[in-house]
Amino acid sequence: MSTANKEYDYLVVGSGLFGAVFAHEATKQGKKCLVLEKREHRGGNVYCQNYNGIEVHKYGAHIFHTNDEYIWNYVNRLTPFNNFIHSPIASYNNKFYNLPLNMNTFQQLWGVTDSAEAIKKIELQAAAENISSPANLEEQALSMVGRNIYETLIKGYTEKQWGRKATELPAFIIKRLPLRFTFDNNYFIDKYQGIPVGGYNKLVEALLKGIEVKTGIDYLENKEYWNGLADKIVYTGKPDALFNYQFGKLEYRSLRFEHKQFDKENYQQCAVINYTDSAIPQTRTIEHKYFEPKQLGHTIVTWEYPEEHNETNEPFYPINDEKNMGRYRQYRDLCGKEEQIIFGGRLAEFRYYDMHQVIASALKKVETEFS
Repeated sequence: MSTANKEYDYLVVGSGLFGAVFAHEATKQGKKCLVLEKREHRGGNVYCQNYNGIEVHKYGAHIFHTNDEYIWNYVNRLTPFNNFIHSPIASYNNKFYNLPLNMNTFQQLWGVTDSAEAIKKIELQAAAENISSPANLEEQALSMVGRNIYETLIKGYTEKQWGRKATELPAFIIKRLPLRFTFDNNYFIDKYQGIPVGGYNKLVEALLKGIEVKTGIDYLENKEYWNGLADKIVYTGKPDALFNYQFGKLEYRSLRFEHKQFDKENYQQCAVINYTDSAIPQTRTIEHKYFEPKQLGHTIVTWEYPEEHNETNEPFYPINDEKNMGRYRQYRDLCGKEEQIIFGGRLAEFRYYDMHQVIASALKKVETEFS
């Protein structure tokens, strides 16, 4: 590529992890990058905001976890991580249950303490449903764990999260539901887990060090101008928006957050509580100081409410049902014809990525681009 007539080698649209990693690696290759960010801050959904000494995960709890030693070493070279272990609690009908589903949960539900007894109880309840070919999420869950666990810990939370009846959701969403027959409340089984010391802004700042970043810029409002500045575009936004919704809009779920400060050391005695009652509007409450414990005399808690994505909120979770996937495949075909545009990340690929997967995907695109 030549920049004889262009100011930048790469225009990176989006400063989330995919865009930040790509810009970081391209800069190491001697390329000049400009990063555009629609929001007024860097970092996409991993952005943290400091409120009175507490790093608040502005867009919901983000816990980094991976079995990939290379990815773990990659992020730790940029900024140190702590050893936070995610052990959420579920609240249903004013009772508390450990997550993920493990022997603590089964003891709380049924009083059992022996793994063989718990396995037998689950198998009997699942068999009683007599479902051989699950057609939707509800049937898939019932065939795996039976009605007791499903109605107590899965149904309400899932229907709130997706804004649809469980019978209207595809079965694959819950096929990887973890069942552990040990007394282990560690939500993730990955070898490496933690949160950047001082919050995710430290990681993003390290990735974007020395790179020009413009915030508060909507690339799509003036994309011809911005495209004229660079040889190639790295696009991490919604593919339907890029192509003027010509095949219809892709559907996403969004989230609304309410942050509240309390003048006491602890509010809920853990980092995250999931609310599985359908009658309770929030899906989670998050007490951020547990991510990096501090004695401050106050604490900050976030209430998380799911809602439909529209023009006024952020898209968080793609709805990967048959209708939307059909539309996405049409947009993906258009993306494949754009030789000067590199697509990547949760939105552009219309799929749910964990953070380590986003980083790995960006590094793979970098390898392809510079090999």
